[in-house]
Amino acid sequence: MTHKAWWKESVVYQIYPRSFNDSNGDGIGDIKGITEKLDYLKDLGVDVIWLSPVYKSPNDDNGYDIADYHAIMDEFGTMSDWEELLDEIHQRDMKLIMDLVVNHSSDEHQWFQESRKSKDNAYRDYYIWRPGKDGKEPNNWESNFGGSAWEYDEKTGEYYLHLFSKKQPDLNWENPKLRQEIYDMMKWWLDKGIDGFRMDVINFISKIPGLPDAPNPEGKNYVTGKNYFRNGPRIHEFLHEMHEEVLSHYDVMTVGEMPGVKVNEAKKYTNPEREELQMVFQFEHMGLDNGPNGKWDLKPLDLRDLKESISRWQNGLQGVGWNSLYLNNHDQPRIVSRFGNDQEYRVESAKMLGTFLHMLQGTPYIYQGEEIGMTNVKFDSIDDYRDIEILNMYKEKVEEEGADPDKVMESIYEKGRDNGRTPFQWDASENAGFTTGEPWMKVNPNYKQINAAQAVADDDSVYHYYRQLIALRKNHPIIVYGDYELILPDDEKIYAYMRSFKGEKLLVVTNFSEENVSFELPHDVSFEAKEMLISNYMNDTSEDYRTFALKPYEARVYKGV
Repeated sequence: MTHKAWWKESVVYQIYPRSFNDSNGDGIGDIKGITEKLDYLKDLGVDVIWLSPVYKSPNDDNGYDIADYHAIMDEFGTMSDWEELLDEIHQRDMKLIMDLVVNHSSDEHQWFQESRKSKDNAYRDYYIWRPGKDGKEPNNWESNFGGSAWEYDEKTGEYYLHLFSKKQPDLNWENPKLRQEIYDMMKWWLDKGIDGFRMDVINFISKIPGLPDAPNPEGKNYVTGKNYFRNGPRIHEFLHEMHEEVLSHYDVMTVGEMPGVKVNEAKKYTNPEREELQMVFQFEHMGLDNGPNGKWDLKPLDLRDLKESISRWQNGLQGVGWNSLYLNNHDQPRIVSRFGNDQEYRVESAKMLGTFLHMLQGTPYIYQGEEIGMTNVKFDSIDDYRDIEILNMYKEKVEEEGADPDKVMESIYEKGRDNGRTPFQWDASENAGFTTGEPWMKVNPNYKQINAAQAVADDDSVYHYYRQLIALRKNHPIIVYGDYELILPDDEKIYAYMRSFKGEKLLVVTNFSEENVSFELPHDVSFEAKEMLISNYMNDTSEDYRTFALKPYEARVYKGV
């Protein structure tokens, strides 16, 4: 039997502060800007706000490189601005979770500044230092942002490990003193009143002892060493210790971002009896439109792959752990441009994708702009992009390998992280009402048609449909707690599934195509509809629910027994 919990019944809204709302005209979103818009979020109906990093940072990776875990980035405001934000969130009966970035720090963090001074410095062992091997790096691992995962430091003649940017040195979790510092910092924030953590690449913190070379049959300079640091040998020990030392003393929500995690591993991470985390962010469904050469290698989504993946996670964690549900975040392109149709059927496909996600078992996450159907962007020039991953990839492919720049830009238009980071489109005024200054990144030119003011004023908008989805979840426990069962697994256009809870059932039917298709309830599925809960088209409610025609990107949810 599934245990009830507030974090299971919540809907989370992710804010990427730099792009949300600028209160002072410097072109950068800030904390006061978020406070100004809390009523908009309250009206939407969300329960929890997840704030991407606002800590002091030189911004090499947009705040995921932290120089001081106890201070706020100057561009975003002050600690008193942040305290006011927390207070205003709580006054509206909402909660706040913060990003916890502890696989690595910034190279400007005081710990690292000390660590690089000498080999016998007290902070040396807070990071992962190694001598070179045969005049080269300690091993052949590649950084997630391209190039070597090692940086040579002349002062001590050794290399430090950085699985991301060279300004993001990896912390050494093998050191108990370092772990204690992190736990103390977590308590400091929790004692300030926050309601939990989203933990950045938390399954990278345990590396295989000895840091061996990864297999390299093609003889490349650097290769991904992911099997040597993802879900490493001490990861469960570290997370259980974190739970014992910190999390068990507070009523909080925890979600661990875990690239490469599989269902069986996630069962361990999220099983409450093991006392680790409540949820993980997995990426399996976000890689289904990747070709054999990774995310920049484009291929269309095969809906059967999505069904197989989602069903594996729904069934795998059912009754054991808990799923986090998302289609968008700050690292992903806009889902309406990716799995929907952001032109002719933008509104319909955005609503369909929302229905598909919010009716699954798990805690749904909405990423800023998703609720108004914001789309991918196509900037003319690489100079308009800001993301370190995009810029590194473009340099590598075009300048070093001589690839066709137009082809590389096509990949960026489809998959670049900046698709999700363009400024929030508040209204049709200049810069979409995001700032009175020069925005840190250009606004998507479609803001005059797609913006929150327009969406709030239009009862038939994506925004009001999301309000309905959130309200339904609060009124129907089956949407939160019901078991999941896939139907029509082989259909290439329709994704349909059942939910069951305490004698009630839901039938969820979604058309992932721009064609008219016929739905027929399989004879062996026992279901009798009592009412239609929601649909993104006007429908005759007396129509037979067992067999009906679906319009392009149509979604229907029936409740019955």
